[in-house]
Amino acid sequence: MKGIADKKPVQWRTETVPPDEDNSRLDRFLRRLVPGLTQGSIERMLRNGLIRLDGTKAKANSRISAGQSLRLPPDLQPAQKTPITGAPISEKSGMPAPKIIEDADLRRRFDDMILAEGRGWIAINKPSGLAVQGGTSISMHIDGMLQTLASQSNRRLRLVHRIDKDTSGVLLLAKTLASARVLAEAFHRHRIEKTYLAIVIGMPAESGKICAPLKKLAGKAGEKMVVDDDGQRATTLYRRIDHAGRKLSLMALRPVSGRTHQLRVHMQHINTPICGDGKYGGDAAHPGALVARRLHLHAWQVKLADGKVITAPLSQHFAASIKQLGLASPPLDWRF
Repeated sequence: MKGIADKKPVQWRTETVPPDEDNSRLDRFLRRLVPGLTQGSIERMLRNGLIRLDGTKAKANSRISAGQSLRLPPDLQPAQKTPITGAPISEKSGMPAPKIIEDADLRRRFDDMILAEGRGWIAINKPSGLAVQGGTSISMHIDGMLQTLASQSNRRLRLVHRIDKDTSGVLLLAKTLASARVLAEAFHRHRIEKTYLAIVIGMPAESGKICAPLKKLAGKAGEKMVVDDDGQRATTLYRRIDHAGRKLSLMALRPVSGRTHQLRVHMQHINTPICGDGKYGGDAAHPGALVARRLHLHAWQVKLADGKVITAPLSQHFAASIKQLGLASPPLDWRF
C-alpha cells in the first residue's frame, strides 16, 4: 500500500521577470508570458497560491520588478517562439499555442485606428467589437496586435487602461515603459479625464452624480458587476446633451473612478440603461427599430494631464442612431 511519502513532489516552474517587464502589472505580464491565459484563470490561481511572486501570494494588479522570481504550476507552460515563423508553440505538447493574431494586413489596420500621437503615447480609436485583451474564444484583440507589431518593428506599445469590447473610442497606449508608468500614475491620481457618450433609455435629469459601490457578482454569471454596499467605491458624473421625447437621451458620462462596467451598471442603477446593453438592461435596453441592437457607449474624449484633448469620431452604428433620432451631437469644444 502506497503512503503519502510515495507521492511525487510537484515540479513547479520558475520564471524570472525580465528587465523590459519592470513595473508591469502581474496579470498583464502573465498574459504575455502564456498566450491564451484568461483573467479569470489568473485571479483564481493567484487566490489559491498556485502562482507566487518571490514565494508569496500576490494580486493580479501587483507591480512586478525585474529579477523577481515567479512560480508557476507545472501545467502552465510559457510559449516559445519558433526560429522560423515566430509563432508561439507550447512546450508541453509541441503544438501551436492558442492563436492571438494572424493578419497580413495588421499594420494598416492598426495605423487606420491612430487618432493622435505625442511624446510617450499613441491614442487609437478602438472599434466596437474588438477586445482590448484576450480571453476565452477571443483570438483578435488589441494586446495581441501590439505583441505581433512589436515583433515586426522592435517597438512595443503598452496598454495603460482598457475599455469594454463593445465600447468604441479613445484608447491610450504607451510607447515606453517609462511613459507607461507616467500614464498609469496619471490615471490613478485622476489627472486624466475621460468623457463618454451614450444613448440611454428614458430621460435622466439634466445633470447629476451617481455614487454606488460596485462588486463582482459571484457564481457562473461571467464578468458581471452589481451595486453592493460591500463593493468598491464608484462615482459617475452625467449630463444630458439632448433627448428624443422622453424615450431616449444622449448623455455625456464621466467616470470619476474606473471600475469594470461602471457606466453600464450605474446607468441601469438609475433606471436608464444604455441602449444595446442587454447584459445589464435586459430587454428594456433594446427599443426596437429605433436604434441598432448594439451597445451605444463611446469613449469620446480623453483630456491628458497637460490639457491636451483627444477626440474619437463616433462608431458607424452610434452615428447612424443619432441621425435617425434627430439628436444633436456635442461640439468638439463641449466640456462638462
